[in-house]
Amino acid sequence: QVQLVESGGGLVQAGGSLRLSCAVSGRTFSRFVMGWFRQAPGKERELVAASWTGGIVYYTDSVKGRFTISRDNAKNTVYLQMNSLKPEDTAVYYCASPTSGSVGSWSNKDEYDIWGQGTQVTVSS
Repeated sequence: QVQLVESGGGLVQAGGSLRLSCAVSGRTFSRFVMGWFRQAPGKERELVAASWTGGIVYYTDSVKGRFTISRDNAKNTVYLQMNSLKPEDTAVYYCASPTSGSVGSWSNKDEYDIWGQGTQVTVSS
């Protein structure tokens, strides 16, 4: 059974940094798409960043230049380094992956069917 467990959320002031981690168990980590989504109160869950093999990455426009997704295949862990945080980054952040291993559209959350429990990130102004 595949499990994703996020950690690293918290409260930070605007301009600060956080690093989220997602530990993966139950699958061969290196060959699969891994995504970070977020959901703010009253808003749709949206893709923040995603990563695939060979260093292929995707970022939503609002986080480009501030967030970095990375993966440590030896540790079966994917990270989201978040710098220059803004109050609008406040949300629950989820790690996700598709059972099939790949997606047709990075940002289509319906293609990701394995989800972690989420970790809260709160950025104060």
